[in-house]
Amino acid sequence: MRWLERLFGRDQTADGDVAATMAQATAAVERGDHVAALALWGPLAHAGIGRAQNNIGACFAEGLGVERDPALALRWLTLAAESGDPVGQRNLAALHFKGEGVAQSDAEAMRLYRLAAEQGDAPAQDMISWMLLEGGNPADRAEALRWAQAAAATGIATSMTRLGMMHHDALGVERDADAAARWWQRGMAAGDPDSEAMLGAATLLGQGVPPDADRALALLLAAEGKGSTLAAPFIKAARAAVAPTEPAP
Repeated sequence: MRWLERLFGRDQTADGDVAATMAQATAAVERGDHVAALALWGPLAHAGIGRAQNNIGACFAEGLGVERDPALALRWLTLAAESGDPVGQRNLAALHFKGEGVAQSDAEAMRLYRLAAEQGDAPAQDMISWMLLEGGNPADRAEALRWAQAAAATGIATSMTRLGMMHHDALGVERDADAAARWWQRGMAAGDPDSEAMLGAATLLGQGVPPDADRALALLLAAEGKGSTLAAPFIKAARAAVAPTEPAP
């Protein structure tokens, strides 16, 4: 359900009738009945409820309960974003970032991600942090750090991993292997296999944690099995450290 929550967010509607209908739609989503959810969101969306507009747009973007239609996704997500819904702003930003149904534009994506992030949307904060670091401008590192910290504070595992990388590589902060390892431990606990891979590498090298080849190999293999591409460069060295070559007689 985590990826669905990212698409639809958690509804915080105060109006009793609207909140009740949104709760019914959420229940439909949880049982996999997006057609029923769309029927409930439809009248609310036409009445101008931003989160309902976002949810319909997200369904068209992902093909949930309807045929995938980037143009209709763009239409509904634009309405949601213009109404000030942060999840709508973030999902619209994703369309601009990927160029789906609209011309690709990192600048417009960043503008929309900022609007959502400033309203406390953690996935948008995480994405801004990533974009700023990927841009490669050292002047952006302090802001990337700030948004990653904000997202990590709400439990976003990828931001925890990124904070570990930033402390390890001295990106916007002083190099601190101990802090890097602590962030990777938190990221791993939150479910990010890239944190598990980097903690495995740190454990192999004894950076921020005591060296332990057996534990390092276990972490690296587990991370690779969960889809992390960061583990592979260290696995051969970890295997060699666990089973060193016997000296010649």
